[in-house]
Amino acid sequence: RWLPALRRLCGLAVKRLSGPGPTAEGRVLRAVLYVYHNRLLRHRPYLALQQVEQCLKRLWKMNLVGCIETLAGLIPKENEPQAHAECLVPSQPMLETVALKVLGGCKLILRLLDCCCKAFLLSVQHLCLEEFILLNTVASGLLSRLWIQYRCALQSLISLYGVLLTSLHLVSETQQMPYIKGFTFPSDISNFLGVNVSSEVKKQKARMLTTKKSTSWMKKLFPGMPEAVSEVGKKRHFATCRSAVKNCSIPCPTDIGEPVL
Repeated sequence: RWLPALRRLCGLAVKRLSGPGPTAEGRVLRAVLYVYHNRLLRHRPYLALQQVEQCLKRLWKMNLVGCIETLAGLIPKENEPQAHAECLVPSQPMLETVALKVLGGCKLILRLLDCCCKAFLLSVQHLCLEEFILLNTVASGLLSRLWIQYRCALQSLISLYGVLLTSLHLVSETQQMPYIKGFTFPSDISNFLGVNVSSEVKKQKARMLTTKKSTSWMKKLFPGMPEAVSEVGKKRHFATCRSAVKNCSIPCPTDIGEPVL
């Protein structure tokens, strides 16, 4: 009964960890750090971005995705409907290895979410001060997307660990083959992580949403426009606003990479 659920959760965890979204955001983060390396070595948001990249590197080096894919490959795709039919299942050492990696991955992703939250707050703070506008604008959007994507990955890993623990108990009852000794797999993952995951994520989300709005510099670039627009005059209003933005005189800074006094 638990084999289809285990295979489904393995596929979901792999999709959320190595999908096109996290991969693209990781490339953008590395590109931003490479471009600004020589100019912002002691800039606080830049140092916070380096901590985020370090967490992503460690998550990649632990090969969590490859381990989960190996486990999913060992699960048979078709199950016999008979009650006494024999079926190949993953061994206890394999389940213990994947469960241990999932625990480590959850701990690391929780640290990654905390680094993303701190770096986001720093980026918005310096953006409100009109310092390094280009970098902090890119960083704030990048960090918010990373936080959302890896929050979903953390939730899928927690669900996967629950099914893994049930599978581990069932397989160990059938044939005792302990591989990892001296470690007891926790029944509640919150005790292992040291925090309540749902409350911690809600706390970080509240901190990011209640940050001071960084729109003061955008108001200088784009003049105020009326919010209510009728359906009939949408195209006419858009053309008027575009011409207004084109005709307005905007003082251009000398160097966007230098802090504005």
